[in-house]
Amino acid sequence: MAKIQPLSAAGSPSSSDYQRSQQEYTVWMKSLVFNGNGCTVYGPDGTVAFRVDNYGCRGGREVFFMDRAGNALIRIRRKGFGVFRRWDVCRCTHNGSQEEATPWFTVRRAEKGGAAVAMHGGAGTCYKIDGCCARKYEYKVSGVDGAVVAEVARKQTPAGVVLGEDVLTLRVAPEADHLLLLGLVVVLGLINRSL
Repeated sequence: MAKIQPLSAAGSPSSSDYQRSQQEYTVWMKSLVFNGNGCTVYGPDGTVAFRVDNYGCRGGREVFFMDRAGNALIRIRRKGFGVFRRWDVCRCTHNGSQEEATPWFTVRRAEKGGAAVAMHGGAGTCYKIDGCCARKYEYKVSGVDGAVVAEVARKQTPAGVVLGEDVLTLRVAPEADHLLLLGLVVVLGLINRSL
């Protein structure tokens, strides 16, 4: 019979090493709500960190990215038609019982199967997404300088088994805005109609 042994204390990374390393999220492109459309984001510790639920039809015009308590953090709206389609993302803040949404960034399809992200109030494209064409689940997000700030790939178990197409791993660089990159994964799910 096999035994499971904990790692020795000397081999475990310190908390400062952990903060400097990449953060990894598991994104399950299914809603926790029965018959709902959305996705669930699990943190590095395996608990539900964020969720997206669209109680309307699949691919609705408005989607909310929420924390585990159900507070809206991001609102995503699809605007335009055909080649002029874009997704406007607003950051939500809560003032007592009221919720305010301030424009944050816009995502448009780019040439050669990619997407371009432009921040509101900024000049031009600030993030570029390569390899996010229809039904492709492996892509990279790079900044203005070309450095990769996030990678998305299908989830793989420690034994090397690749899980289904609806279970993804998001690796985020430590200096990147995690909420922005998680919002990008949701927008790409909407673009590819997997939400």
